[in-house]
Amino acid sequence: MTPLSPKYDPDTPEVICRFIRHRLDIARAAGVVLGLSGGLDSTVVAALCVRALGKGRVLGLLMPEEGPDKEALEAVKWLGVRVRAYRLGRLTRPIIKELPFKPGRVASGNLLARVRMVLLYLEANQHNLLVVGTGNKSELLTGYFTKFGDGAADLLPIGDLYKTQVRELAEVLGVPGRIRRLVPTAGLYPGQTDEGELGITYERLDSVLLGFELGLDRHRISGRTGIPKPDLDRILKRIRSHLPPIPKLGIRTVGTDWREEILEEE
Repeated sequence: MTPLSPKYDPDTPEVICRFIRHRLDIARAAGVVLGLSGGLDSTVVAALCVRALGKGRVLGLLMPEEGPDKEALEAVKWLGVRVRAYRLGRLTRPIIKELPFKPGRVASGNLLARVRMVLLYLEANQHNLLVVGTGNKSELLTGYFTKFGDGAADLLPIGDLYKTQVRELAEVLGVPGRIRRLVPTAGLYPGQTDEGELGITYERLDSVLLGFELGLDRHRISGRTGIPKPDLDRILKRIRSHLPPIPKLGIRTVGTDWREEILEEE
């Protein structure tokens, strides 16, 4: 039986670039701003923005807790975009000091993610830019992001690409090999990795998510992936709408059956 594996479409870069240009035209924005961590997703998204808009309309923010990672500096050099750097520790330590409690590891990590998004929107508001998110389909489906942190954005160029497809896209775009080989991590605390928190590799996760997307039942997905049904159930529980729940009152409801594109008036 054919294994489940998301396929990469060669037209993907051009489709995404047209999408980016279209969203900027609608918003009448001067350019885009995004966080550059030196990781695969942010580097791929930045490269697509450069291809779509040119280097001069792309601003990257380096926002490590202390000094920037060498991969982030390598990404900036390769991309050639404008950058601004913030040391988040200088911003978050006074906040934590004023709290009446000591936040745990997860809460502290989420605070970092949300402060990063505050800085991105500050730059966006000041310079008429759109905030570009770097979340991929695997993360969005499983809720693997911080609400109002890296989950907040004006557009998500790779939001319909599984992580394994993003890896193929990175190779097509010529992303430096060291960045492509990095272990995926949000960098929210020492030793944190995406696959460690998800409890599954992206290759196996994407095969399961593709099975659900194709409408296959658990038995068929398990047979084609070799993943036990209890593990499928655990993944399925993570697939949910991440908008705040809204009671159904009107004819069409945001996040339920009101999903069409917002267009300019003629």
